[in-house]
Amino acid sequence: MIPRKVGPALFGLILSGLMSLVVSGITAFRTATGAAPDLIGLWLGAWLTAWLFAFPIVLVAAPLARGVVQRLVNSE
Repeated sequence: MIPRKVGPALFGLILSGLMSLVVSGITAFRTATGAAPDLIGLWLGAWLTAWLFAFPIVLVAAPLARGVVQRLVNSE
């Protein structure tokens, strides 16, 4: 099993991977103006590039977003 202290980084890795996969797929589809023959190659290239940026951004942004939400939400 993976140690609990690695959980936030693993969460960020999985979340950034999934989100960048979806967003890059939409972008590749639109750029190729439909289901072009090289769409999968375009998608994978865009995804890997996006993930390289998304993962560190998620690691920084998630705690900031959590803090903003805690301040905005009424704790009863």
